[in-house]
Amino acid sequence: MARIRELLKNREVFSVEVEMTVQQAAVYMMDHNVGAVPVLRGSELAGVFSERDIVRRVMAQNRDWKTTRVGEVMTPEPLTVSGDIDIQECMLLMKHHGFRHLPVSEDGHLVGFVSMRDLLLHDLDEKEVEVRMMRAYMASGAE
Repeated sequence: MARIRELLKNREVFSVEVEMTVQQAAVYMMDHNVGAVPVLRGSELAGVFSERDIVRRVMAQNRDWKTTRVGEVMTPEPLTVSGDIDIQECMLLMKHHGFRHLPVSEDGHLVGFVSMRDLLLHDLDEKEVEVRMMRAYMASGAE
């Protein structure tokens, strides 16, 4: 079975700091084309900040995104997974908790960040390989 670690190979982890403003974080997220980021306090994981947080905790509450700090509106103390976790198990965990993003940590240090999209695309890739193998098998039996 594939492990989360395999998805993280050669991937940069985009993160923001708790003291950044929501505006700074939003621009950073837009520049890197990501919908959520882990939030760090120094080198330690403090939370997760997403587009949903911007909508629910900033815009809907009429807060000023130029002065509101990410640490005030992030989801604190997020659940994390290890790089050793099976991709399917991670997907089920995310589904069960209603998460779309999860930080990956090793020995208490952030090593990656996965999204449900990452997991689903990996699953689709695996299915595509299986379909090709089945077609090749069926074609070889027809001769």
